[in-house]
Amino acid sequence: MSSLLSTALSLSFYPNSPSLHFISQTKPQCVNSFPSKIRFQITCSATNQPPPPSKQQNRSKKSKKNESKGEKGIDPVGFLTRLGISHKQFAQFLRERHKALKDLKEELFNRNLMIKDIAYGFELMGLHRHPEHRMDYMEWAPGARYCALVGDFNGWSPRENCAREGHLGHDDYGYWFIILEDKLREGEEPDELYFQQYNYVDDYDKGDSGVSIEEIFQKANDEYWEPGEDEYIKNRFKVPAKLYEQWFGPNGPETEEELDAIPLPDAETRYKAWKEQHKDDPPSNLPPCDVIDKGKEYDIYNVISDPAWLEKIRAKQPPLPYWFEMRKGRQAWLKKYIPAIPHKSKYRVYFNTPNGPLERVPAWATYVQPGTDGKQPFAIHWEPPPDHAYKWKNTHPKVPKSLRIYECHVGISGSEPKISSFNDFTEKVLPHVKEAGYNAIQLIGVVEHKDYFTAGYRVTNLYAVSSRYGTPDDFKCLVDEAHGLGLLVFLDIVHSYSAADEMVGLSLFDGSNDCYFHTGKRGHHKYWGTRMFKYGDREVLHYLLSNLNWWVVEYQVDGFQFHSLSSMLYTHNGFAAFTGDLEEYCNQYVDKDALLYLILANELLHTLHPNIITIAEDATYYPGLCEPTSQGGLGFDYYVNISASEMWSSLLKDVPNDEWSMSKIVSTLMGNKQYAEKMLLYSENHNQSISGGQSFAEIMFGEYENHSPESLASKESLFKGCALYKMIRMITFTIGGGAYLNFMGNEFGHPKRVEFPMPSNNFSYSLANRCWDLLENEDVHRNLFSFDKDLMKLDENQRVLSRGLPSIHHVNDTSMVISYIRGPLLFVFNFHPTNAYERYSVGVEEAGEYQIILNTDEKKYGGHGLIQVDQYLQRTINKRVDGLRNYLEVFLPCRTAQVYKLARILRI
Repeated sequence: MSSLLSTALSLSFYPNSPSLHFISQTKPQCVNSFPSKIRFQITCSATNQPPPPSKQQNRSKKSKKNESKGEKGIDPVGFLTRLGISHKQFAQFLRERHKALKDLKEELFNRNLMIKDIAYGFELMGLHRHPEHRMDYMEWAPGARYCALVGDFNGWSPRENCAREGHLGHDDYGYWFIILEDKLREGEEPDELYFQQYNYVDDYDKGDSGVSIEEIFQKANDEYWEPGEDEYIKNRFKVPAKLYEQWFGPNGPETEEELDAIPLPDAETRYKAWKEQHKDDPPSNLPPCDVIDKGKEYDIYNVISDPAWLEKIRAKQPPLPYWFEMRKGRQAWLKKYIPAIPHKSKYRVYFNTPNGPLERVPAWATYVQPGTDGKQPFAIHWEPPPDHAYKWKNTHPKVPKSLRIYECHVGISGSEPKISSFNDFTEKVLPHVKEAGYNAIQLIGVVEHKDYFTAGYRVTNLYAVSSRYGTPDDFKCLVDEAHGLGLLVFLDIVHSYSAADEMVGLSLFDGSNDCYFHTGKRGHHKYWGTRMFKYGDREVLHYLLSNLNWWVVEYQVDGFQFHSLSSMLYTHNGFAAFTGDLEEYCNQYVDKDALLYLILANELLHTLHPNIITIAEDATYYPGLCEPTSQGGLGFDYYVNISASEMWSSLLKDVPNDEWSMSKIVSTLMGNKQYAEKMLLYSENHNQSISGGQSFAEIMFGEYENHSPESLASKESLFKGCALYKMIRMITFTIGGGAYLNFMGNEFGHPKRVEFPMPSNNFSYSLANRCWDLLENEDVHRNLFSFDKDLMKLDENQRVLSRGLPSIHHVNDTSMVISYIRGPLLFVFNFHPTNAYERYSVGVEEAGEYQIILNTDEKKYGGHGLIQVDQYLQRTINKRVDGLRNYLEVFLPCRTAQVYKLARILRI
């Protein structure tokens, strides 16, 4: 069967072959940055041209020289130069970090054929269906001597499906490879062709039509070759043999001596004569080549292809449709085979180690029962039949210019004292989020974790959604429905540490203490008892980078908030005093490998998925968090201002209301002005109310009994608390950067903290839920929710967060009044608990009429409605106040805030 098709079949491509992932035949050039819009092929972004001269006048000669010829547009200290920061030690640290990044990329590319392999490890690792009626399993465990897959599919036998060190499946990098053949049904025979493939997804295709393999090959040859052409392919000596016979006859010379003794005419003459003799023959009888003698002594003849024939052959397309016709459909597979591992089978990986045998939940498992209530943990093979697998309906929403994020925990999202499911959340919470006016949700605790009381931050299985909330398809439905409502979906991802569990987690995974984590003290969090990843290990990098891409590819999430970066960036886990000196960010306590991982994570995510959003949660505010990686930054889109919520909590608990400092409030909320536009602000998130804390509503409103207004300790205290609650949310929302976050329930002043079931509360679920019924039964909470919805509409209609930073022109600690301008809007806050101001002067730049468009004291928000309708429109007075050319005289009741919009400009 000598044809192009048969040749292609004999060299068939195995997409899951382990050798494709780790061995590169050619050494690629070093890539200094991931080129955009590249997924399947590595290209080098380096050039041989020197970079253009810098436009900045204050750039030093040293920084110019530092840009090598292959790094056009890259400056390791670029953001320091732009900000005018001079710090020799930190600048040197950035240059050394950049060189280490280049070396790391070169090493990664040397071990991977394509850029996608660095972040697509989940396509190879773990358990996967292979088209040749089998399952492939791959795991990284360099410390193991023996590896087997055990489960209910093989009676938990460690000998049936195994791979031993040095035999069938253990390579130099510590990867184990196990093949599990699908089982033939009784009475069925194996396929004749060893490369027979099955299209497991499609129920029916041409492969089930009954056409034999021989017929398919014949049809392919008949279509590809013109009549007579294939005979020259089948026998490569036929052309010269036929010519030889024409020249010398059937009894021609058989040895070189005999050939030399016979005088031969010119080869070209002989061939032209022969061609003339056969000019009337059909084209199929003529060879697709010309024989020309170049006159050299050692040339008996030289065969050169006919250019016209060669061009015709090159224009042909291989008969690939027939190759796909050979792939039988799922109906044929079901008739002949039983899956090696059926859907929903339980399994674990078995290792024999120097310390003895052990069983683990596979590191790349995508669905896991973590083993709560004393049960053994195990992975679950999730491969539903194609007709039952989830099919996506909606596409990603367009990324908005400002983010209004609704932070959620699925388990506590219901009203009942139990663990809520993905389906409950989809049905009840998502419509509420849409109604509330938010454009994104951020989910915490979704990744599998063993201990529910940790709120999901002690992750055990990074590739699995938590089984306590539902199946992987249930989570896909949640994401899909959120997209259908126009909501982005973010995950709070924990790559800064991992749970210390051994049976279900990664700790001591292969029996050794240095598989995924550092050894000794370095491998344990100083205070939390969790394990610290070894970011300098290439396999650990591969695992974590692929994990980020997994959630985007498999579950279509739109972004990540990277939790607790300070835990991973420093060997002291962030538990040290920071003064702001740049030396603290480049000394011996800084983990350079962790920084390199974060840079790689941002570069790969933004290269593979240009619309992805990444958010950094770092209490130490590492310099360059949101700067481009090409300019020495870490590449995040936003960073979290953690100080804001800590400030509000401290003021509410420890400082009398009349002693609050307006200057401190403004400076804390604004943060670092150089990065304020990239800032994500919240007045409180889940941290303020989980396990031992108090929600702000609980602090300000007093105690509730049975959610009844009559049981309030003081209605006046409730009113004051609500007034202050609205002001805190409004100033936090409108003064900061381009992103805002609210924790589930706080939009209506949830009066209770969150407390997960644990031994200290007798495993009670009474505080592990949300009181949604308050929106129906309580005016207070309905009013607060109404205010929060209008606050979100303010950004939607007036584009508050996307207008750039506000101009803060009035901060008075004595009167406790704050005023600032953002776009055409004027914001005025009176935080004084008792003093009202009848005609308070606030400066504005533009002369005209200003209309109140939002007032916290309106009765529909639970206020007194002290500002009359005729006071909603104010005209400017031409006098310089607060450094501005005009001013307004406004009525400011105590503990109220107003938003004015320039309705009409007056020309003076």
